[in-house]
Amino acid sequence: MLSFLTRNARWLAGGLLLTLFSSFGQTFFIGLSGRYILEEFALTDGEFGMIYMICTLASAATLPWLGQLVDRLRGARMVLAVMPGLALACVLMAIAPVVPVLALAIYLLRLLGQGMMTHIALTEISRWFDANRGRAISLVVPGHQLGEAVLPILFAVVALASDWRFAWLVSAALILLAALPAIYLLIRVDRVPAEHDPVGYAPAQIQQWTRPEVLRDPVFHVMLAGVLAPAFIGTTIFFHQAHLTELRGYPPLAFAGAFPLMAGTTVVCGLVAGQLVDRFGAIRLLPFFLVPLTFATLAAASIEAPWGVYLFMVMFGVSYGMTSTMMGALWPEVYGTRHLGSVRAVVVAAMVFATALGPGLTGALIDRGIALPTQLYWMAGWSVAASYGLFLAARAVTDRRGSA
Repeated sequence: MLSFLTRNARWLAGGLLLTLFSSFGQTFFIGLSGRYILEEFALTDGEFGMIYMICTLASAATLPWLGQLVDRLRGARMVLAVMPGLALACVLMAIAPVVPVLALAIYLLRLLGQGMMTHIALTEISRWFDANRGRAISLVVPGHQLGEAVLPILFAVVALASDWRFAWLVSAALILLAALPAIYLLIRVDRVPAEHDPVGYAPAQIQQWTRPEVLRDPVFHVMLAGVLAPAFIGTTIFFHQAHLTELRGYPPLAFAGAFPLMAGTTVVCGLVAGQLVDRFGAIRLLPFFLVPLTFATLAAASIEAPWGVYLFMVMFGVSYGMTSTMMGALWPEVYGTRHLGSVRAVVVAAMVFATALGPGLTGALIDRGIALPTQLYWMAGWSVAASYGLFLAARAVTDRRGSA
């Protein structure tokens, strides 16, 4: 492992920073401003959730077009356009005087932060590494957890010392002055898989699917129904953390204090998942990765004591660690790498759609009197059903390889 890290430090560090600074467009970070936004713009939970849903749906509609550019342009050139746009979105959040400007800021944050920053990182890493793809992805994905562990606390400190708008200005400065130069210098030279790369799981003769072929594949849609569950459920809970805190009388920093625990669990489980993917392949692990998410959702739905937040965070961290590593390795393993940018753009768009639908739909149901814990029970049922679908999908992919 040490020699692997030494040989590939620049590319792994670049990918890690890309996922870290995608945090400014992730729901958990935007949700930190939720209480302030509701007060300053006089919005209800349902109204803010609907705005968030519409903006995120718009970003999901844009992603398939923007994301396919990663197949044509190198990642280093993409970050020169994406990251200044992300910084602009942070500035818009800081100065937004009316709801339309707020909506534009959220749209850009979701498109360029959650969408493109993560898309560039995982697409490039999947191309740069072959047999040891799982290991490489497991070392890059923890950038998300590093952001979850550090940024909520830093945001809260700055917001309490000044105000929440100034915290967004600090975020913009951090992107432009620190993140952009560092990431560009690290990934401006592409990595080419070397002969001394370790040999791992590598199914022979993977068909190089185009995006239209993937979209016509029924197995793809079955897999997608399962892999969207963590995005939908996690986003819903993190977006409505203020509502859940008020509903159950949790301490104000209950969620913020639990993020480091989730981040640590996610990193450990992601590294383990990376080793398992390189040894067995992502498709063989696919039917099992929603099991911890099911228990996490049940914990959030049923446990009213404050320690329930920490149990949820631990179990969600297990699921998130497996999901993050597997989703980076699954699509190139099943559909090849030649058109990976176009294929992953569809997947990322669908995941962004799920993160849009979660807050909007659940917020509207809350306004109609359907309690969030009740909705969480429904989501746990979705995870159980999706696990069975993923089992069938994994078997179909295995059979297809055998017939080929």
